[in-house]
Amino acid sequence: MQSYELMKKTVQLADSKKARNIKVLELKGLTTLADYFVICEGGSSIQVKAIADEVEEKLSEIGVEPYGKEGFSMADWILMDYSDVVLHVFTPDSREFFNIEHLWADAKEIDISEFIVE
Repeated sequence: MQSYELMKKTVQLADSKKARNIKVLELKGLTTLADYFVICEGGSSIQVKAIADEVEEKLSEIGVEPYGKEGFSMADWILMDYSDVVLHVFTPDSREFFNIEHLWADAKEIDISEFIVE
């Protein structure tokens, strides 16, 4: 699966579990870590875990497995590494504290309005 299609699918899956404030940063040309960061939040640790579980389950069904995942035990920031796409699912407090968008301020934000249900 191409990185753009994987990013789009990840956004749609997170949205299907009511992830809030979904943002996508395009990292191409800035780093070799990934092409895209998908950043979102859940209202609680339970929702954060539900979002991450949904993404992992549905991507696994189509043969896409994470290279690594972190944060499931605390569930205030879950990171799932799909190589070209890295998913960050935060609680609101953790998202504000870590402020990934600020750290990657040079990255281009992708318009995802056509991928999500309003």
